[in-house]
Amino acid sequence: MSHTPLLPAFQALRAAARSQPAPGAAARRDALERLAALVRENIPAIAAAIDADFGGRACDETRLLEVVPTLRGLRYAQRRLAGWMRDERRPVDWPFQPGRAWLRHEPLGVVGILSPWNYPLLLTLSPLTDALAAGNRVFLKPSERTPRFAALLARTIAAYFPPDQVTVATGDVSVAQAFATLPFDHLLFTGSTAVGRAVARAAAENLTPVTLELGGKSPALVAPDYGLERAARSIAFGKLLNAGQTCIAPDYALVPRAGLERFGRAVIAAAERAYPTLTGNADYSAVLGAAARQRLSAALAEAEAAGARVLRHGAAAAAHQVAPAVVLEPAPDSLLLREEIFGPVLPVLGYDDLDEALALIAERERPLALYCFSRDRATQHRVLDGVTSGGVSLNATLLHVAQEGLPFGGIGPSGSGAYHGRDGFRRFSHARAVYRAGPVNAFEHLGPPWGRLARLAARLLGR
Repeated sequence: MSHTPLLPAFQALRAAARSQPAPGAAARRDALERLAALVRENIPAIAAAIDADFGGRACDETRLLEVVPTLRGLRYAQRRLAGWMRDERRPVDWPFQPGRAWLRHEPLGVVGILSPWNYPLLLTLSPLTDALAAGNRVFLKPSERTPRFAALLARTIAAYFPPDQVTVATGDVSVAQAFATLPFDHLLFTGSTAVGRAVARAAAENLTPVTLELGGKSPALVAPDYGLERAARSIAFGKLLNAGQTCIAPDYALVPRAGLERFGRAVIAAAERAYPTLTGNADYSAVLGAAARQRLSAALAEAEAAGARVLRHGAAAAAHQVAPAVVLEPAPDSLLLREEIFGPVLPVLGYDDLDEALALIAERERPLALYCFSRDRATQHRVLDGVTSGGVSLNATLLHVAQEGLPFGGIGPSGSGAYHGRDGFRRFSHARAVYRAGPVNAFEHLGPPWGRLARLAARLLGR
């Protein structure tokens, strides 16, 4: 895939990164403040563009789920940046004394960010925050599936940043494919596992290091000691925000078998309280794209035909919506249990004991998120020890990703690498090792020519 149309913008970024000194703390804070101003001064336009791209998405949802965490992440980085930038002393072993060793965190150079459509503001500007805090130049490629937001982002970035600091490429899939072939110093991609594989292959041609934020089937495990209705409210909240189009949304739930139907009905009741109507309800997001809606409808029909019970929201949905649904005990080989759902449909599986539940999770690929509902510390630790995931929220959904002090990322098929806060600063920095020899360098006096002193030193140092 030719990347020729993108080369001038990339080369301007690269030339600036290679020819200009690394920006100091004041310059980096200024860049972060300009990014914060971009967001604050364009909130209505941002919300309107995303609403139009989705065909219906609540402005309050965009503010709460995208604008607020973006601004909080910017403030977090601004306040802590000077501390992150300080050299880190490292110990020097006695044979190399007197000497001093330390790490310098330096910019990588040019960072590419391929962002998704489901949270187009947050999942573009959150990694941009970390890349700017680390002193990099950044090339952004927002999703072609949110063209109005992408055009707005291109205009506003151009108004707040010089093109040799941050710039935006817009366009279709072919542009994204070409973007991934550019020789970045680091490339971050957020999206599906299938596309992530293609991005990693393209980046490998240039030996470009990648951070992949993917997805997968994130489970919600309700332990026997936890109230089913309380768990259902939390899981419904995390599942139905953005109509389930969230990479860390609870993908399926595991509950004690005796409470299976009670839990399912509690999820539907929580959905009906949050969204009393669907058609004409601005609070309930559309599912973006006819193909995605058809896929969810087919998955529900398949599960029902195979004997699963489907509990549905009582109100009728508009053409661009998918009504919340709970599927009790779908067949193991059903689409709902094979693939990430990415919509407002929740499969629920019953279990007889905790070992069975943990085994059901472990037989699948490692998920991006894990949700465990239990008041018992021993049970929490048993689940944490028994299941590996990118991140975890205990007795809640989604909230671990809102903690700037915690890294966000997946493991294995759910992603590689993590960012946010200090971890994001380090992700987009080169930890450069420095050793300064003291006035006496005893090691160099051992030879050559090698002799008795070198052999004695080898015996002592090898113990």
